[in-house]
Amino acid sequence: MVVSGSTNLSRNKNDFINFTVQESSDSKVKRIKQNGQIQIYQSSYRGSYSTIIRDCIRNAALGRRVLLVQLMKGGVKQGVLNPVSLCDNLLWIRSSDSYDQYDYQSISNDDNIKNSIKNSTIELWEFCKKQLSSGKQDQVILDEIFRAVELGMIQEDDLISALEDRFISGDVILTGTKIPKKFLLMADQVTELRS
Repeated sequence: MVVSGSTNLSRNKNDFINFTVQESSDSKVKRIKQNGQIQIYQSSYRGSYSTIIRDCIRNAALGRRVLLVQLMKGGVKQGVLNPVSLCDNLLWIRSSDSYDQYDYQSISNDDNIKNSIKNSTIELWEFCKKQLSSGKQDQVILDEIFRAVELGMIQEDDLISALEDRFISGDVILTGTKIPKKFLLMADQVTELRS
C-alpha cells in the first residue's frame, strides 16, 4: 500500500504499518516490519552534529515524532524520568549522569563516578531499545552512541540486535567519531562531516 500526500496520512501509524501476510497454507501469520534507513554521521571531533539537532527540531515542528538521545551529554540531570519535550513531538533526553560532566582524571580515579556514568548510560540505552522496537517514533537520533560503544558501556552486539529488530517508519541516525566497520556496512547512508 502506498500512501502519498500529507492529507492521506493516518494519525495512527498502526492503521497502515501493522498488517499481516499469509505465510503458507498452515495459516501462519507473519508481522512485516517497515523500517526507515540507518544513517551514520561521522566526524573527526565531538560536538559537530548541530545540523542533525536542527533537522530533528524541524521534523518535530512538521509533525513527526522524534526521539533525540544524547548518550554522552549531561549536566542537566535529565535521565529517562526527566525528558524535555519540544513542539509536542520531540522528546529530548540526556543522561542523568554523563561522561561529559567530569574530566578524564576524575572518572579514571573514582569508581563511584565511573559506575554512576555507566549505569546512567545503560538506563538510557534500555529506554532507547524499547523505543526502537515500539513503533512510537518516526525518527530516532542516537547521538554519540559509538562513544558509548568505544567505552564499553554498550556492547556492539546489543546495538546491532536493536538496529536489526527495530520497528519504526522513519530513520535511525547514529553519530560518532570512531565507527566500527560492521556498522558502516549495515548503514544505508554514511556521511562524513568535515570542518
